[in-house]
Amino acid sequence: MLEPKAGGTVYDVGSDDSRCMWSRVLAYEPSGRLVLSWDISPRWQLESDPDRTGEVEIRFTAEGADRTRVALEHRHLDRHGEGWESFTGLGSGAGWPLYLDRFRAATQRDAAGA
Repeated sequence: MLEPKAGGTVYDVGSDDSRCMWSRVLAYEPSGRLVLSWDISPRWQLESDPDRTGEVEIRFTAEGADRTRVALEHRHLDRHGEGWESFTGLGSGAGWPLYLDRFRAATQRDAAGA
């Protein structure tokens, strides 16, 4: 879940209704961009120190009446300290490309149903 406002959080909800906050919303500009903190350590554990977190910026650029370019930048990985290089795998097929494909499929389903 994403709380759509700067200062909001991104969290998962467990089957027991527990919440796991794993990101903070740093910037929220509907139809333009979204910037999130990456509060996950190289050991895939939650990172509570904001000085040791990266950022994910997603930009949306209209390219026509029914086409939008989505650009994703995952930056400041070195802030995570030792082991940050393991995040470079997020650019592979099981990382950001997989989630961008899922996002595209979901928006196409939503547009078809509208």
